[in-house]
Amino acid sequence: MSHPETTVIPARKGIAFEVRRGSRLKIINTHGSQVLDTWAFALDDMNEYMSMEHTRSSTSRIIPATGDTYVSNLFTPMLAVIEDTSPGIHDTLMCCCSRKTYERLKYEGYHDNCNDNFHSALASVGKQLAFTPGPLNLFMNFPVSGTGVITREPPVSRPGDHVLFDVKADLLMVISACPQDIQTVNGAGKMPTDAAFQILN
Repeated sequence: MSHPETTVIPARKGIAFEVRRGSRLKIINTHGSQVLDTWAFALDDMNEYMSMEHTRSSTSRIIPATGDTYVSNLFTPMLAVIEDTSPGIHDTLMCCCSRKTYERLKYEGYHDNCNDNFHSALASVGKQLAFTPGPLNLFMNFPVSGTGVITREPPVSRPGDHVLFDVKADLLMVISACPQDIQTVNGAGKMPTDAAFQILN
């Protein structure tokens, strides 16, 4: 039996690729602490995209669980969670990091960021978008307290943990291996690392 091809998502970079309805997408946290900002678009219409607010409305969860489905801004099913070997801690609330993020953190000069990675990845496949949808932040650990306060904690995922999705529509995926190295978003060592994905047919 042949093994599925593993594609590396380079540290601090973004990548765009197509997946087809009926396939399965396995996103792997190779080193255990890398946050992956993840977007999905209808392959034939970039105006339809995976929407965190619509998914929260559909699932009545802040973090969808195994058996739940991420939906588009038109409530079209896009990615259904089949399996999650991590502790299941992800984020659907936060925007991706951008140049403005690092300006607010008093970083001097240019800092690579998920917003630029997103648009660069789209450009690499001949696509563009005038805005950046809110991402699914896989493996991000930003717990919400009972009083509504969000704290920023290191990921609790482990090396090799993965999330397996059933692909419900023909999609253009974009994934950015978050370059955050100022806060502990990508672990206590503040060291962004590569990750990987597989498409299983």
